[in-house]
Amino acid sequence: MAKMTDEEADYWDECFTKNPPKLGPNGTGWLSQREARILGMDDLSATWLRGKAESAHTSVGQIINELVRKEIAAQTA
Repeated sequence: MAKMTDEEADYWDECFTKNPPKLGPNGTGWLSQREARILGMDDLSATWLRGKAESAHTSVGQIINELVRKEIAAQTA
């Protein structure tokens, strides 16, 4: 596979910075069953994360970010 040129990399960097992809919690976006297995996540955790993201109308990544930040805050308090 050919490498990107600097111009192509700059284009895609700007494109995704201005238009971040919308990740879906329904298995078509991040954290489908396949991705959950790759991460070593059990089915219960993956299902809970997808359900939480769907009910909050957000992405699984954002739910994980919130959980990590809460854990860090609890440890530093």
